[in-house]
Amino acid sequence: MIDLWKGVLEKIDDYRWRIPKSYKKGMRVDGLIYADEKLLKDIKKDKALEQVVNVAFLPGIVGASLGMPDIHWGYGFPIGGVAATDIEKGGVVSPGGVGFDINCGVRLVRTHLTEKDVRPRLKDLVSGLFNTVPAGLGSEGEIRATIKDEKEILLKGSGWAVKKGYGVSDDLDVTEEGGAIEGADPEAVSLRAYERGKTQSGTLGSGNHFLEVQVVDQLYDRDLADAFNLDLGQVMVMIHSGSRGLGYQVCDDSLRVMLKCLAKYNINVPDRQLASAPVESLEGKAYLSAMRAAANYAWNNRQCLMHLTRVVFEKIFCSSWEKLGMFLIYDVAHNIAKIERHRILGKEKLLCVHRKGATRAFGPGHPALPERYKKTGQPVIIPGDMGRNSYLLVGTERAMEETFGTTCHGAGRIKSRHEAKRSVDYRELLKELEAKGIVAMATSHDTLVEEAPSAYKDVNEVVDVVHSAGLARRVARMRPIGVIKG
Repeated sequence: MIDLWKGVLEKIDDYRWRIPKSYKKGMRVDGLIYADEKLLKDIKKDKALEQVVNVAFLPGIVGASLGMPDIHWGYGFPIGGVAATDIEKGGVVSPGGVGFDINCGVRLVRTHLTEKDVRPRLKDLVSGLFNTVPAGLGSEGEIRATIKDEKEILLKGSGWAVKKGYGVSDDLDVTEEGGAIEGADPEAVSLRAYERGKTQSGTLGSGNHFLEVQVVDQLYDRDLADAFNLDLGQVMVMIHSGSRGLGYQVCDDSLRVMLKCLAKYNINVPDRQLASAPVESLEGKAYLSAMRAAANYAWNNRQCLMHLTRVVFEKIFCSSWEKLGMFLIYDVAHNIAKIERHRILGKEKLLCVHRKGATRAFGPGHPALPERYKKTGQPVIIPGDMGRNSYLLVGTERAMEETFGTTCHGAGRIKSRHEAKRSVDYRELLKELEAKGIVAMATSHDTLVEEAPSAYKDVNEVVDVVHSAGLARRVARMRPIGVIKG
């Protein structure tokens, strides 16, 4: 296989690679990739690096067009791509820099239970979760919302669920943006999006969305682990879902408008999937208002999913979720654009930060963090595949300096869904998971096969890069024992 990037990528150190802006006329900034030699070989196999280059054409882009170690090909931006634009200098917002599953994200819940407590009831627990948490393409839940409710959800996010009794106010304190980002406008969301979203609160969805019962199997920093009340053998729950059909429709609606903006605002990009508009334009403001509404829908969705999870644990272990210690550690967004202040060349700038398949990783002391995490830095949750590990890390000051306070969001695919179905045998996969003590349930054989561990990079290698590069610090590693897939 010919290496098309040989002689182009400049090695900065063991974990950083530069694509100089001189590589292609029209690039406004360099591309910067976080990877080691091994991961870089996989990254080169698809068009992700080409997309990093394309993103560097965006008007107003500052710093660099960034690629995290889990980077792979996506719509417009690569998944694992990060870019910030200077609003005062005509910086744009691009729906392709957020993606279709707006605020796809993950939350991590700790418990007082140990693996010894859970293992004898694991099959009942997984079955209970599977039968209680709606999953799969187009899945609908029992938590129904009227149009009036839905408008409130789009404004108040997780606050709606807490108001309805699906959680407590403490949950909001440890959710990014308090579970509701300001500036959402329900009127900016189409009727079609409302229709798609009204029955999907508290639903897992399909694809790589999951609910996992996990066990802490390694601690890296005792002081940080103590700050999060973590110990070896402790059972955790991780929930990964997003804004479902509502978010998809918001993106779809916005892209049709944004395509017209390329000519209107004389925006020249190599790929029409990077359709965008100035942040301060009517189109830019309308997209951000609708995107924020969809993001709030996603935070509410994960709050409802956590409520359903708590209900199942209460039933299986005959105790209240409070006595079981089922408290939320944190909830982070993976696909979102935010208006934030960062220092660029020594000057504070108001930027539109696109994080697509990337996790905010603010360092200690940042004013956006809840008081309990001011000393530790923001909790960073990085899920892996269902056969290996997931991680809890914390953000760092170096991430603030280099990546607008951002790190990776997961393992990153190396096989398409079609390729996974062609190369993975369902029965062999079940045997592999069973041999590791993992009980898995999914809505279809295809879903499980598409999400096979071999379809993903090894998250341990991905996390090693961001830890070694200083973008996040490892706190704890978890391994799955129970998996629900949509």
